[in-house]
Parts: sequence; structure tokens; C-alpha cells
Amino acid sequence: MNRREFLKISAALGAAGAVPTLLGGCASKPLPGTGRVTTSPTVCNMCFWQCAATLYQEDDRPWKVVGHPDDPHCEGRLCTRGTGGIGAFLDPDRLRQPLLRVTGGGGQRFKPVSWDEAFDFVADKMEAIGEKHGRDRIALFSHGDGGSHFSRMLQAFGSHAYAHPSFAQCRGPRETAFGLTYGEGVGSPDRTDMANSRCIVLIGSHIGENLHNSQVQTLTRALDQGATLITVDPRFSVAASKSRHWLPIKPGTDIALLLAWTNVLVNEDLYDHDYVAQHCAGFEQLAQHVQPFNPEWAYLETGLDPASIRETARAMAQAAPATLVHPGRHTTWYGDDTQRCRAIAILNALLGSWGRPGGFYIQEKVDLPEYPTPKPPKPASDWKATVQGDYPLVGTGISNKLLEHSVGDDAFFKGWFVYATNLPMTLPGATEQIAAAAQSLDLMVVVDTMPAEITGFADVVLPECTYLERYDDLRNKPERTPTLALRMPAFGPSHQTKPAWWMAKGIAERLGLGEYFPWQDYREVIDWQLRQVGSSLLEMEQRGVKRFPRKTAIYFEQGEPVRFNTPSGKIELYSSLLADVGQDPLPRYAPPDRPPVGYYHLNYGRSPAHTFGRTINNPQLFELMPENVVWVHPAAAAKLGVANGEYVQLENPVGTRSNRVRVRVTQRIRPDSVFMVHGFGHTDERQRLARGVGADDAALMHNVKLDPVTGGTGMRASFVTLVKPSEVS
Repeated sequence: MNRREFLKISAALGAAGAVPTLLGGCASKPLPGTGRVTTSPTVCNMCFWQCAATLYQEDDRPWKVVGHPDDPHCEGRLCTRGTGGIGAFLDPDRLRQPLLRVTGGGGQRFKPVSWDEAFDFVADKMEAIGEKHGRDRIALFSHGDGGSHFSRMLQAFGSHAYAHPSFAQCRGPRETAFGLTYGEGVGSPDRTDMANSRCIVLIGSHIGENLHNSQVQTLTRALDQGATLITVDPRFSVAASKSRHWLPIKPGTDIALLLAWTNVLVNEDLYDHDYVAQHCAGFEQLAQHVQPFNPEWAYLETGLDPASIRETARAMAQAAPATLVHPGRHTTWYGDDTQRCRAIAILNALLGSWGRPGGFYIQEKVDLPEYPTPKPPKPASDWKATVQGDYPLVGTGISNKLLEHSVGDDAFFKGWFVYATNLPMTLPGATEQIAAAAQSLDLMVVVDTMPAEITGFADVVLPECTYLERYDDLRNKPERTPTLALRMPAFGPSHQTKPAWWMAKGIAERLGLGEYFPWQDYREVIDWQLRQVGSSLLEMEQRGVKRFPRKTAIYFEQGEPVRFNTPSGKIELYSSLLADVGQDPLPRYAPPDRPPVGYYHLNYGRSPAHTFGRTINNPQLFELMPENVVWVHPAAAAKLGVANGEYVQLENPVGTRSNRVRVRVTQRIRPDSVFMVHGFGHTDERQRLARGVGADDAALMHNVKLDPVTGGTGMRASFVTLVKPSEVS
């Protein structure tokens, strides 16, 4: 028998009942707003933007949630997903009780257990791993606020290994590239000053579809003020429809275009001489490097007209320094992603936009002290050197490398905690490797609000209450205005769910590590921190958001000497750190793989209705977008014999097929490409809305390109074809 079979969490373990429809019904109901209405502050957890909000309750039932007017993340407005946050609380398929894998009756199953039983099992397994292999052999995969509590618990135990999949599967190349160039990253939320921009370049950044709240609002303000928008995308996206220039680039050729733009700025003397002379190092090497890459050369690679390349480069220069070449967010595409992001960073430097109005502002956050606890012990070994020694410039965990070192009897890691991240739909094409890791690990603990696919591999499933039912750490993000925001529970935890801090504390106490969690209630931590900055929990429970005065300037002063956190103290156009580790110090272009005959580039993106796969089962958001579709150009559709609205399956060159997915025939996509929204195609039967609906693009990714600098998984180098409707299985 397998050590750990894949188990689906039976609906019998939750409450029975039909899936609700939230948009109506024939039963007589009181009119909204006619009952007793109360409010409470919260911070939205539907995506990482974390907008502050106010929840309205009517007769102790959730009514609506709206943005907080004092919050710079949202300026009083929530996006589609944020207003659907109540759906996460109401979801009848959410996890309700701790579950333990047990063997008996010829197989394995999940058994409901008490919290004490679950904690005892986890602590015993952790102690056994520590005694047999070492206390540093447990890894944390985390995406969300509560992961910090499990990180604290594991560090106290002796393991510091962690990974946020948002690094190697999303933002890692961008943050690394800008860090190498400017000495610091773009931050989160992004430090883009679009409200003051006169020219904005989006190169694969789907603002308006990703609904990063303040980004959408500031882009809109810039367009209202007449800013020039340039969008580079194989697809005619929402942003492209608002643009003065749409450049439908061949997939995988972004660096060629960026080098050609740099060539024009240098050779036509359009760069910011004073800014480059004062703040930059390596201009001479860059100028020589880009000489071969003129727009005519780029045309052969990108398919873009040389005149359009020159026209858009000149438009950027004319508006500079209030020009922003947007760094994007999801940047793991083709395997050369750090160099692509470096080319974007360099272009911004030539335009003089870093630290200038309309470019990138200087972020600041509240100087909020940490609650005093003991310092954790040092780990017994350098896990980064063992697990990801080939990536010396990366200071955080690389999720796919941690996975790789969890497979096999001699694997470094013997236990996993997985917090709020569904690895099978996050790590491209990795389901088989995750299954192999499940056979090697001695312990897998999954903490989530929903029965995602990763729960099927768990020994223990710990149900977290939703964000409307818990306190979390104060939101203290770098921003234009230093701001604190409070998430407080509007309701007590439903069923047997609990907040992450309570779980981590309970496990720690069984391990004899209670001193690292000296509070009885997390309110104590929040109140102590607030009192150090002249506030209190009582004040924040009443106001939700509090702004603090800036201590630094938001932009560079004219002629101000600035020291950047790079080896030279300058903006490094030529990166000495990359050269030191044997990587290209200047961006180089390599032509991408081309699809086999009959196949198409698989492009994917986001939808305003969903946060990738996390919200598909949300009953409010599901009604807005119940399935994804595949965009196909009319020429490709005619060649394949498929019609608009028909269902097909997608198949990659190694024979993997998707669920059925509806075709959208449109000229808004290049003939050599298809496009679909990511996050659909769930398999867990407890997600009764999402299960089996739409196609999962991650499962089709057969040609994942690893970035040599960050280990990021390039997820846009795969190809698919469409299986005709008559052949759909």
C-alpha cells in the first residue's frame, strides 16, 4: 500500500445541502438594510493587495463589504473579488473540522478528529523527524498572513526552511532584477506613480484584468489626464483596448523589443543625460552592448514594425521622466525572466523614472516593532546551500527546489507544512512530483479554508477560519502614505475552524515551545504593537485605518546625491553581481522555442472575477464567471475546424489533455497563440461548484523553463492544440 494515497475529502465530512444560489430566489426576504445594521473593520484577503474595508452586518448576518475611504490601497473602492469576500465566509464547501488520514478496511480515508488529537499527531511526527533526521528537515510552503505563525513555530523547533510560491512562480525575477539594478525591489503594492505619469508602458501587465486595486485607479486617472498608454501583448487585452499603441508581439520575444527600445534611446540621444551621469554606472558597456539590436533586427524576432518600435521609444522619451515602463507582477514566463525584468529596469533608468514623479516613488511604512519573543535557535545546517546553492542571488526559498529535495528516501526534507497555497495548481506540471514527495515525506500538514487539491496528499488537514472570522497581523505595507489597517473578526469562527495563530501556538505548546507564543489571545500582540506607535486596539477597532506622517521625501530632490544599495552605490546598468556569479551582466536575447506544426503558444492570464484558482468555488464569484474559455484566432479556428461556443479539449505535445473548455473565436489573439484564464479545472469533489469546470492550464505546461538566476518557473513556453468537438472524451 502507498504510504500516502491521494484522498478526496468527501462531502459527507461537511454539511449536507444544495449549493446556494446567491443572486435571488422566490422566497420572501426582508429588504436589505431594513434590519439592525452594525459594522466592523477588516482587511480583504481575496488577493495579496489587502485592501482595508468595512463589513456591514444586518441582524448578525453579512450584508456587504465596502472599501475604506482612508486606505491608499483602495481609496474607498473594492474590486469585484473584494466585494465577493462574503462568499468565502458563506461557502458551504469550506473545511469544517480537523481531518486525520487513517488506514483500515483495505484503504485510507480522512477521519474527523479533535484539535487535541490533530496537534498530538503533528507534534509526535515532528519529534520523530527531529530525532531521526534532524529538526531542520521540515519545510513551510506559505501564501498569506497566517504563514508567519507557522514560520515562527518551525523556527522555534529548529527549521528555517520556507518558500512562498509567489516568488518562483510570480514576482521573483522582477524583485531580483530591480534589486540588482537599483538595490531594492518594486515592493508590494507596487511603487508605481501612474497617477502622475504622462506615458505608461505595459509589457505583459494585465492591469484591468488582474484588478490590483490602486493600480487600476491610478492608471485610469492617468488616462483621464491624457497619458499615452503603450501595451505590448500577443492578445488585445482590456489594457490594449485603452491604448494609443498596441504591439501584438510574438510570444517569448520581449527582450528583443526591450533591447531595440534601448538602442533607439541611446543612438538617438533620447535618454536622460543628467540622471544617467549622476545616478548610473555601466552606461558605456550598455551603449556598446545594444548596438546590434536596432528595430530592423527586432522586427525579425518580434514581428513588430520597426517604425512602431521607434515611434513608441520616442513617445517614452518625450514624456520622460514621467514615463513608467511597468515592471508587471506575474513575471515567470520564458526562462529568461530575470534578464527581461532587468531590461525593463534599465529602460526606466535611461528615462530617469526611478524616484521621480510619474515613475517610481519612494515607499515608506510604519516603524512597527515586533512583539518581544525569544530568538529562535540557529538551524543545524544551511538549507539554502543544500537545496538551492545554484541560485546564490536569491535570499528566499524557491518552491520548486524545495519540492525537488523532498522526493526520495534520501531527500533533505522529511516534513511539510502547506499554508493557504494549492501546490498542484500553483507549481506548473508538478502534480506527479508532488505525489512522489507525498510518498517520501513522513509528515504533511495542510492548512486551508477550502478542500483544495493539495489536501488530498495530507496526513492532517487543519481548517482555518475565513478572514471575516479572525484577527491577523496589522497590515503594514510600504506605500505612498505609511498606513496601518486592522483585520478584526466580524463573526466567531464557524464550525470547528480556527485562526492560524491559534493552531501554531497549540502545536508549539505540545513541543515544549510555548515561550515563543506567550500570548493567550492575539489581541494582546496587536494592542501592544499599536501602543508603541501611539494608538491602541480599541482605537483601530473603531477606525480600521490610521495614516501616519512620512519621515522621508517621496521623490528624489533635484540634484540630491543618492546612494543605492548596490556594490557601486549607483544604479547598475551593468550588474557586477551577475558577472560575479557567472551570469550575463547585461540582458541578452535568445530566440524562444517555436510550437510544433499544428500547435499554438499557450498564454494564460487573470480575470477580474477570480484570484487564480483560490476563488473559483466562491458562490458569489462563480456566478460571475463559472468557467474559463480558450481564445482562438479565426484563422486557427478554421484550420482546426472548431466554431465559436463549441467545447473542445486542449492537448499538449506529450499527450496530456484538459477538461473540456469552450472556444471563443476572436481576432483579439495572434494566430499562433491561444489564451485562457488560469485557475479552473479543479478535481476535488468537495468543491462542488468548481470541480471539473473549465480547463487547468498548469497541468498542460510540459515545457517549463527555469530561470538561471532565480529558479523561477517559466510557464509560457508550452504549446497546445485543440481536439475537435467530435473527439472530445
